Amino acid sequence: MSRIPLLPATSLVAAALVLAACNKPADAPAAPSGIAATSSDAPINAADFAERVKTLASDDFAGRAPGSIGEEKTVEYLKAEFERLGLKPGNGDSYFQTVPMVETTADESTRLHLVVDGKPRDLKFGDDMVIGTRSGQTEVKIADSDLVFVGYGVNAPELGWNDYAGVDVKGKTVVMFINDPGFHVQDAELFEGKRMTYYGRWVYKFEEAARQGAAAALIIHDTDGASYGWDVVKNSWSGAQFDLAVADDPEPRLPAQGWITGDVARQVLGELGQNLDTLYQAANQPGFKAIPLNASLSLDLKSTITEKSSRNVVALLPGTTRPDEAVVYMAHWDHLGDHGHEGQNGDGPAVDNIYNGAVDNATGVAGILGIAQAFATQQPAPERSVLFLAVTLEESGLLGSKYYVAHPSIPLDKTVAVINLDAMSVIGRSRDMTVVGMGSSELEDLLAGIAEQQGRVLLPESTPESGFYFRSDHFNFAKAGVPALYAKGGNDLIEGGQAAGQKAEIDYRDHRYHKPGDEFDPSWKLDGVVQDLQALYGVGRELAGSDQWPNWYPGNAFRAARDDMMGKADKTP
Repeated sequence: MSRIPLLPATSLVAAALVLAACNKPADAPAAPSGIAATSSDAPINAADFAERVKTLASDDFAGRAPGSIGEEKTVEYLKAEFERLGLKPGNGDSYFQTVPMVETTADESTRLHLVVDGKPRDLKFGDDMVIGTRSGQTEVKIADSDLVFVGYGVNAPELGWNDYAGVDVKGKTVVMFINDPGFHVQDAELFEGKRMTYYGRWVYKFEEAARQGAAAALIIHDTDGASYGWDVVKNSWSGAQFDLAVADDPEPRLPAQGWITGDVARQVLGELGQNLDTLYQAANQPGFKAIPLNASLSLDLKSTITEKSSRNVVALLPGTTRPDEAVVYMAHWDHLGDHGHEGQNGDGPAVDNIYNGAVDNATGVAGILGIAQAFATQQPAPERSVLFLAVTLEESGLLGSKYYVAHPSIPLDKTVAVINLDAMSVIGRSRDMTVVGMGSSELEDLLAGIAEQQGRVLLPESTPESGFYFRSDHFNFAKAGVPALYAKGGNDLIEGGQAAGQKAEIDYRDHRYHKPGDEFDPSWKLDGVVQDLQALYGVGRELAGSDQWPNWYPGNAFRAARDDMMGKADKTP
């Protein structure tokens, strides 16, 4: 199927900024009443969920890295499960959609060679920095590239903000902060204040640096701004990295890109007579001007490049009366894989190097399997089709979902909505349900009615500065205009309240997220996730059994793409 064009970069960024809550429109879908999603007879149960997570997150699946034996076991397991539930192949006559990818493994002995105020300094991979290339080149050489500090690396003309104004960075190395202007100085008047926009994401920053012609880009890490520690950066950038082929990715790419630690940045800038804290203040002032630094970067980055492919898993439950229209449930199956068994660590215990990804995202995959089971057994059967999409390469930049959106098996103008499951809550029942990017679409009205029946309320994410809206696969559908819902259990727990929920969230972030410790735990409290799955099933059941076409709320920039898409669809003979 031909590529479906995404929003252009300028529209994409503008869209990402318009995620604040909007007033509920008068014609929003009515909340459903009395549906099976709130009853105990829906075939979604804790035992099935636990068994599926336990299987997917087992050492036998080796961390589910794309292109590995773990992928083979994962996709075959998912195919077998969908077949067992009676679902049909969702990509023509196949359960699989091949996603061409390029595997790049940087030589981790690489050093960044800096000359700082005339003095040489080498930065070590992992300890001081991480670096990589998405160019597909086995060797990238950069010689004596001048460093330029560009604040937050943002070019937002609609907000009158351009960190690149008046400076030519072609062939140079740009250095920048993570997150948005306003975040580090807690200025609610800049951008969206505490809430991260797409401008704050590292993905955007590298894309913009490429558009500006930079040779390389380095982001200064800080835990609060990134919403994760240096270990997460190091683990995520070590080993094989995956990309779509250049031909399948419309976004520009840098020759080299990476991160440096906050400590290294403070030291290097100090040697140049710059104070990191003072730069935070300067970079958050409207009219900030980029600062050329008396330093240069040289790099000889060697990488092993292999063209491979990975697979999305696609399964379909055909609708009884409108099978050409579909509701999509999705979750990413991939994680970070096996970083190599090292046996004994000296005389100490064996080292665990398998990144099992139990919460992230065996829980989401188990969730869509449970929802598939519910749809497969419901009576009456859904009028519209329900498509179940387990995508690859989320951890590599949402690449599997990006590829699907460009090559959908159900046309996007026939896709009613997308419901995304990622890192589900396994800490017990809550009084609330978190909607990431709350205030975006009319799907929230359907969910609110179901949550009310469960005695719950909808709330936005507790850490909007983390930018979770842009960090999961629904975002590719949103950019293309398809209404998307990303929701999960909240933090106000029945047992322990908000304090217990926030403590559990922080504990997971600090000790298990993108670490080998993200393993299945039989002590998880799964009554909450069952309730969450029933609620999300309820949204899809209502849509699959009606003729509703939910939209983005008025004022949300994704709405224009949807309206345009549906307008063209109405003119199709």
